[in-house]
Amino acid sequence: MRWLVGWSSIAAHFGTAGAVGPVGEGSDGGSVHPVGSQLLWGDPDPLWAVGDWRPDEVRVVSIDAFNRLAVLGCCGATDEQLRLGLFAARGGALRHLTAWTGSYTAVAQIGRRITVAGDLAGARPVFYTPWAGGTAYATAALPLADLIEAQLDIGHLAALLACPETPEALRDSTPYDGVKRIPPGHALILREGSREITGYEPVASLAVAAAQRDPDRAVEGVRDALVEAVRARLTAPRHAPETVAPDPGPVPGMGPADRRAARGAPVPGIGADLSGGPASATLALLAAGLPGAPGTVLGHGTGAGERLLAVTFNDLAPGRRDEAELERARIIAANPRLHHVVVAAGEEALPYAELDGALTDEPGPSLISAERHRRRFAAGSADHFTGAGAREVLDAHPARMADLLLDRRRRNLLRPVTELVKAEGASPASLFVPLTVYRAARRLARTPYRTGLEQAAARLPDANRAAGSPVYDGPVNAALSALTWSRPGPAARWLTGEALAQVAARLTAAAIRPTSVQRPGEARARAVLARYAADHRVFEQAAEIRSQRLHAPFLDNQVVRACRELPEALRVQPDARAEILRTVLAGAGIHDLPQGWGATSRETSAAATRAGLRVAVGDLITLFDAPLLADAGLIEARVVRKALRAAAEGERVPLDGLADLVSTELWLRRLLSRRGTCWTGTAAPRQRAVAGGVIPRPTLHP
Repeated sequence: MRWLVGWSSIAAHFGTAGAVGPVGEGSDGGSVHPVGSQLLWGDPDPLWAVGDWRPDEVRVVSIDAFNRLAVLGCCGATDEQLRLGLFAARGGALRHLTAWTGSYTAVAQIGRRITVAGDLAGARPVFYTPWAGGTAYATAALPLADLIEAQLDIGHLAALLACPETPEALRDSTPYDGVKRIPPGHALILREGSREITGYEPVASLAVAAAQRDPDRAVEGVRDALVEAVRARLTAPRHAPETVAPDPGPVPGMGPADRRAARGAPVPGIGADLSGGPASATLALLAAGLPGAPGTVLGHGTGAGERLLAVTFNDLAPGRRDEAELERARIIAANPRLHHVVVAAGEEALPYAELDGALTDEPGPSLISAERHRRRFAAGSADHFTGAGAREVLDAHPARMADLLLDRRRRNLLRPVTELVKAEGASPASLFVPLTVYRAARRLARTPYRTGLEQAAARLPDANRAAGSPVYDGPVNAALSALTWSRPGPAARWLTGEALAQVAARLTAAAIRPTSVQRPGEARARAVLARYAADHRVFEQAAEIRSQRLHAPFLDNQVVRACRELPEALRVQPDARAEILRTVLAGAGIHDLPQGWGATSRETSAAATRAGLRVAVGDLITLFDAPLLADAGLIEARVVRKALRAAAEGERVPLDGLADLVSTELWLRRLLSRRGTCWTGTAAPRQRAVAGGVIPRPTLHP
């Protein structure tokens, strides 16, 4: 895991005894600094980079000793562009710090003012906490929790399970009490210890209808942003991965790539997922066709004809193989600029097959399937593209239909509603689908923000009454449930009444809190993107392979901005994402695409999850014999064990909800069994975060 950490304190300026001063040294001779850190700048407000950062991923430009900018991550800007951005930030134009291609975190020091800019999606968050008479900040929450010896925030875990897609329930909290998160699209500004959180994106007014955007120009903007995002990775220096063990030499039936994957080391150079879906295929084809630096400076990753390594996962578990998806991947991989590798795995790679793993910064549903993805990434490259986030930034959230009604564009609802009727199938009930969906969209469009949250808070305590009832998760029901300001998560049905009441109190408090209200569709879409980006960050940490970087260009700031310019009327059309990406590839000169382009694989993923749960049900029942979630008062172990058995027997149970519960339980156990701390020095914290192993019970105050 890689992160940066720093702080700003008024005590450092005045030299208060015992307080942290320049480069972490107090006037009493004590000191504290992160373990394994690289100092970027020192007094009076130090900044460190911690972890296995590559040399080109840490860049610092300075105007003088009091005006400097640090950029950590993959950034396509030149040093001169970084200096111009620093000058713009001096004048308050913080958006310039987020307008370069790539995925990165920018920290600007202008005198005693420190500005830390988060990203738009939430994949590179910024955390902060009061400390030593000032404020400490980091791009990871756990180091700050260690710094202040924080305990668990059970209320946050309750909100994460009950309403994961509702920012009003999660607020700015983290799993650690006292550690806060700035929302996506905002920056943290520190002035001698005092802090301010400000947004750097313009907010659309609700007083007038949204401006009519040209669809063709919007798609061109997405194409340009994606091309530049891919180019930023291609033009960066290549790195040969560090091997964890020496090559044992020739092995019957195994080539060099197979032996390297068995040792857990990726291939030098650039690669990409090639699942057969449109997002990963688009990135693979763009990366294969753009000029760049495919290999390292020593020649690694530049084999004959090998431009880009494309990796496809083939599930050999009985009944789990998607032949159509594999065939699409093979057709795309016929491109001579691609070298295709198929990673095959059976039941040993199913979700839930491996419950041990590394501790991540926060809990996330990917903890149950991290080993499954590690097998794919181990056969990939040192720099590996994934199509993560494409669905969230390109697809239309069902609540976008309410935005169309606000703009008086009812005609644009015809095609998406017709598609829902087709998906429902021929039945007498399908005749009423158009009217039902239209009424739900109109109800959301006419429901004020405050009223919507109050209604959600009133309904939430009853969410656990559906614990034993079957789930009807068809497309129409999914669309109807999404046409609201807030909805319970899939795990809410198994939470206790006490936990649900606490989350409902959070929603009630948020309803009366002043805020900038957005259009319902736009607000819900941004909330879903923020939740996905946070889960993707956990996924990267859980499936991390040493010396490998996973790149998700769809979560870059510039790509997210370009996708937000797509008009709602275009988004809500059936297969809009596939058609947009087809147009993107056509603009890059790629026209020959396989049949079935745009088909999704969610059914195959759900089948694999159910199969893995069936195989591992014994271990999961044991896990919930005495769960920590029950000690915290969030669940009743008996109810969850019953749900696990029902899911293993094939009953219609929300698999996503069970994944959330299992992942959170695994994360709690890993956190409490952790040893050591992120800090060292004579003034370092005496204990790590949650050192006592005590799970506090939730309180009913918001």
